Amino acid sequence: MQNQDTKLITPVLLASSIILMIGFGIRASYGVFQIPIADQFAWARTEFSMAIAIQNLAWGIGQPIFGAIAEKIGDRKAILIGIFCYAIGLIFSSYAITPGAHQFYSFFVGFGVAGTGFGVILAIVGRATSDANRSMALGIATAVGSVGQIIGPPTAEFLLRYFNWSVVFLIFAGIIISTIAFLPVLRAPSKDAKHDLEETLGQILKKAFYDPSFTLIFLGFFSCGFQLAFITAHFPAFVTEMCGAIATDGLLSGIGVKNASALGAFSIALIGAANIVGTITAGYFGKHYKKKNLLAIVYTGRTLIAVIFIMVPMTPLTVVTFSITMGLLWLATVPLTSGLVGYIYGLRYMGTLYGIVFFSHQLGSFLGVWLGGALYDAYGNYNIVWWVGIAVGAFSAIVHMPIREIPLGKRINA
Repeated sequence: MQNQDTKLITPVLLASSIILMIGFGIRASYGVFQIPIADQFAWARTEFSMAIAIQNLAWGIGQPIFGAIAEKIGDRKAILIGIFCYAIGLIFSSYAITPGAHQFYSFFVGFGVAGTGFGVILAIVGRATSDANRSMALGIATAVGSVGQIIGPPTAEFLLRYFNWSVVFLIFAGIIISTIAFLPVLRAPSKDAKHDLEETLGQILKKAFYDPSFTLIFLGFFSCGFQLAFITAHFPAFVTEMCGAIATDGLLSGIGVKNASALGAFSIALIGAANIVGTITAGYFGKHYKKKNLLAIVYTGRTLIAVIFIMVPMTPLTVVTFSITMGLLWLATVPLTSGLVGYIYGLRYMGTLYGIVFFSHQLGSFLGVWLGGALYDAYGNYNIVWWVGIAVGAFSAIVHMPIREIPLGKRINA
């Protein structure tokens, strides 16, 4: 009988992946609500964009907090708190009728995403798998989480045909509460080396903060958040407006994508589908090659894809092509970045350290979503935001190169 430590697919990995899938499915659907909510209340695009931006910022603030909570009182209790924050935010948002109310309750949704997201969940997966399988397991968990991106936006778009957006929020609240059923499975043994266990969180944080490589990882993750959040929040509306006069036909029409609105939601789902391949591939290569070099390649690829997309005329074909190619690189950064943090600084406090790095990701998310709405209202298009995303993507490709991908203990003792 194979020991759980040497297995790749375990109950912990499966349960963790499902929680990520549901949590990210709901989060990824927020861009679909952009137009319905703005149209109902005659809001400027900036208003609901700010709510999504605050959600992303709260996610970033909450990530290291939930990592620390998990260290103090346990992983499952931290996730349970996150589930209830998520549900409370959705329930109260369903009754919100002012921009300020939506923005306030989005803070709770963001905290909920933090408690049920990568920081806590990937730390559990990392501790529950062997050294040989860790990179691949992190890639699988991230990839299955992306299935939520395939399901979430089309589900929201479908439900909005029959229910008001506020009812859909309540339905999503019930779905996130259902993830409580998976918590009993999340029992991850400690797999830290002895020297990791002897160090306190304060000591590890001090070493990380004084290490230039940690700073570079922190800075590099900013563009990932900027690009992903901007596309998730604004791409459906962007496609709806830019392709509004273009009728879809052929294969797209055959699978139910008959108008620009459906194409916008489908594009987010398509990104999520391609991302399954991309993140598992990243996890595989992360086991065999330096993660910092792979990250530089991913950010370079994203930059080039975005440049080509905005330089050519938009058609349903270019939207589909962009969605697939960008999707292959979408969350490929997550198993690589989390694996890099765990490899250099150890697994004992991986949740907290990755949470701090992820805060940079969410600062980028906040700016990506907010600037998307603000500059759209100012100029009537998203052109400037696309170019800002391209610039920060190129920056991230560069800053990953000097990172010293050596365990900190070996580096100090060398």
